[in-house]
Amino acid sequence: MLTQSVPTTCGDSPEISGDNPRTREKSPQVHVLVVDDEPLVRWSIAETLRGRGFDVTEASDADGTIRAVVDQSLLPDVVLLDLRLPDCDDMSLLATLRRILPGARVIVMSAFGTPEIFEAVRRLGVETIIEKPFDLDRVETLIGAALGARYAH
Repeated sequence: MLTQSVPTTCGDSPEISGDNPRTREKSPQVHVLVVDDEPLVRWSIAETLRGRGFDVTEASDADGTIRAVVDQSLLPDVVLLDLRLPDCDDMSLLATLRRILPGARVIVMSAFGTPEIFEAVRRLGVETIIEKPFDLDRVETLIGAALGARYAH
């Protein structure tokens, strides 16, 4: 049985316990969670990925991101995460995602990156950072690189 408590603020984290039947192995598609508060940016990324055969879930803020992870029957393989969201502009959402999705690859998107932010992101286990604005054609390449041998698209 899955027990869950969804956070209401950026720093809160969900409690997930019990048997979790959700798995990556059952889906032949790569599942991507796109998190960005700018509707046009989020839509553009999501539609580009859907057009290339990816399964995509979208979220516009930290609360929606956690709900998308907790409520989905299939965990994301990759999370495309904007660091600055209306309800969270620090590293707490990223830290929560790293804890509840240890197997997912996270690609951080930021228009406000500094060397300090990039170092903090790397300490949280993120290898890929893309600065906005970026060419949408690079997204599939970044996902493939993040997944390595698991990606056979």
